[in-house]
Amino acid sequence: MLVRAFNGQGAGRYTDVIAGVNWIVANRDKYKIRVLNLSFGASPQSYYWDDPLNQAVMAAWRAGIVVVVSAGNEGPSPMTISVPGNVPYVITVGALTDGNTPYDPTDDRLASFSSAGPTYEGFVKPEMVAPGGHIASSMPSSSYLATLDKDSMNLASNLFTMSGTSQGAAVTTGVVALMLQSDPSLTPDTVKCRLLVSTRPAITAQGKLAYSVFQQGAGLINAVAAVNSPATGCANRGLNLQADLDGSAHFGGPANIDDHGNYVIMDMEGTAWGDTVDADGYTWSKGYTWSKGYAWSEGYTWSKGFTWSKGYTWSKGFTWSKGFTWSKGYTWSKGLAWWEAMSQSYATGTRSASIASWVPNE
Repeated sequence: MLVRAFNGQGAGRYTDVIAGVNWIVANRDKYKIRVLNLSFGASPQSYYWDDPLNQAVMAAWRAGIVVVVSAGNEGPSPMTISVPGNVPYVITVGALTDGNTPYDPTDDRLASFSSAGPTYEGFVKPEMVAPGGHIASSMPSSSYLATLDKDSMNLASNLFTMSGTSQGAAVTTGVVALMLQSDPSLTPDTVKCRLLVSTRPAITAQGKLAYSVFQQGAGLINAVAAVNSPATGCANRGLNLQADLDGSAHFGGPANIDDHGNYVIMDMEGTAWGDTVDADGYTWSKGYTWSKGYAWSEGYTWSKGFTWSKGYTWSKGFTWSKGFTWSKGYTWSKGLAWWEAMSQSYATGTRSASIASWVPNE
C-alpha cells in the first residue's frame, strides 16, 4: 500500500507526512499493515524526542509496526543521519554499492554518499546497510523524475535507475515483510534484533572491520539468515518507548567524542563512565577508504556483542554541544537545479532522500 504525503516534485511538509503516518497507525488493522518504509529525510532541528515527525514514527513502532528508514545521503561525514532515521527505536539503513558488477561481490563497498552516525544523542546509526547503488525500479515514463532525467529511464521496460539509502531501506523493508510472513507473531523489537544478528560486516584481509559501526552498523543485510534467525532481546535494550512518548524519560546512546575528535563507543559496563571500548570498528577517525571493495563476512564475531545498541536514561552530559548546531540545513539545490527555485516554498518541509541527494554514479 502506498500512502502519499509528497507532491509531484518529491517535496512535502512535516504536517503532511505526520498525517500520513498517523493514518497508517489508525488503519493498520483494517489493511493489515505490519511494516512501514520511510525513504525520505529532513535535517534534525532538535533532540529526537522533541521532533513531531519522530513522535509520530515512535507511535507507529509502539503500535506494532516495524518502521524502516533511510539513513540519508549526506555522507561520508559523521553525524549526518536524517530525521526520522535518528529515532533510536527504528531500523535505519545505509547503502552499499556493487561497483557496477552485481555478480562480483569482491568489489562491493559502502557507498560514499551513505550518511553516517552517531546521532546527536549518541546512538549508533545506521543499524545496517543494504544494496542502494544504481537500483532499477518500476516507474511510469510520464512521472516527474523520469522526465527530469531521461538518461536513467528505460522506456522499453518502464524502469528507472537510482542510487541512495532510500533504495537500501526499500530492500530492507522487503526482507522485513518476508520475516513477518514467516512468523507473524514477531514484534518490531524482535524483527530489529534478528536483522542485526544476521548481518555480515565488511572486513579487511586482516580480519578487522573495514568500516566503523558508525558507517555500516552491524553490516550488510542477509535475508535468509534474518528469516531463519531465532534471536530475541538484542535490540533497543535499556530504552522505554512509552516513557519517551509521554515525556517522563529520554535516552542517549553509547557514542561519544574523544579528545582527538574521534567518534567512539563508550564501555557502558566499565567502572568509569565514558571509557572507550578497545576494539576495532568502535572508533572512527574518518580514515577509511571508500573506493575499495571488502569481503562481507558471515563469520565475524563482534567482540563486545551489541553493546552499542544499548541506551541509557539521558542524565549524564555529552559533549555534543561542541561545535554542533541544530540550524544546520540541507542544501536544497544540491544536484538538482530545479530544486533551487522551490527552496523557499519547501524550506520547512521534508524531502525525498533518493531524489534530493541522488548520486547516479555509485
